[in-house]
Amino acid sequence: MSKNLPHHILDHLNTAVLLADSGLVLRAINPAGEMLFKTGARQAVGQPLTVLLRHNQALVEAMHQTLVSGHPFTEHGVRLGIPFGSRVTVDCTVTPVDGNEVLLEINPIDRLLRLAREETLSDQHAASRAVIRGLAHEIKNPLGGLRGAAQLLERELPSESLKEYTRIIIHEADRLRNLVDRMVGPVTPPRKRPTNIHQVMEHVRKLLRAEVGRGIRLDIDYDPSLPEFDADPEQLVQAVLNVARNAVQAVGDQGRVVFRTRAERLLTIGQKRHRLVLRAEIEDTGPGIPDELRDRVFYPMVTSKPNGTGLGLSIAQDIINQHGGMIEFSSQPGQTVFRLYLPLEGAYG
Repeated sequence: MSKNLPHHILDHLNTAVLLADSGLVLRAINPAGEMLFKTGARQAVGQPLTVLLRHNQALVEAMHQTLVSGHPFTEHGVRLGIPFGSRVTVDCTVTPVDGNEVLLEINPIDRLLRLAREETLSDQHAASRAVIRGLAHEIKNPLGGLRGAAQLLERELPSESLKEYTRIIIHEADRLRNLVDRMVGPVTPPRKRPTNIHQVMEHVRKLLRAEVGRGIRLDIDYDPSLPEFDADPEQLVQAVLNVARNAVQAVGDQGRVVFRTRAERLLTIGQKRHRLVLRAEIEDTGPGIPDELRDRVFYPMVTSKPNGTGLGLSIAQDIINQHGGMIEFSSQPGQTVFRLYLPLEGAYG
């Protein structure tokens, strides 16, 4: 490091710090910068910043302007391109140093944005579930009375043709009660036991294989090292099936759905930091989720399908939340990925 960048401070920062000379050649980079750009100081120092920041020419230009003007520059929420085609959201600050050097500070904020988004979605989901449970109670009470009255009436009617009408009333009351139960979601706590996520995923894949046409591929990409963990396998099957069925419907008659598992380390879910987390993904090659639905996909009764009820993702979210996990997604035309995160504390390895 240069004398302008003390080791004992910069080596322990989570913020990436890069020092460049007046020709925008890198002179120093701290460990956080090495991790962000997936390089080492020996390889990076001496290289023009146009190489390290080749996907971020606007940032290079901002550093040049800072050298010329002598004024610092800050921009929030920059989508920074990093090696291997990835992008992260960062806050950037460019500061002139001694008139002939420039300091670039890069602070990744993806995790903070995700935590804020997760907290907002969790609050909204909890509020909507509370409203639905209240409505369910108010709906089921008169439905029960309606069904009972139809049964009593059926006993008094002399004609079988007239009884057909009371049977329709009873059938429709039962159908509405089942719909309300599905809206409320699982009401019993998970009955946890040692569970293999790949048995869950394969069970769902076999169920769907029997439903879909030959034009749809159901591929797998599993991490065989994942251990068993405490979960309710029946509930997990329901959650994965709800997500995967959406994916199959999205691809239509031709397409690909991938069932994938991976391990994540040091992931925060809610307010809790987990040492090891299972990530189960369902990826499809469908057209993507419409922009107007992205903030509401986990709400009950929200769907883009003409015959859909909009309950599948809401119920899946409830089940995963009861297991201490969460569901996230990313979507663009040709690639939509739903990610189910489940803590692996107490896993059987």
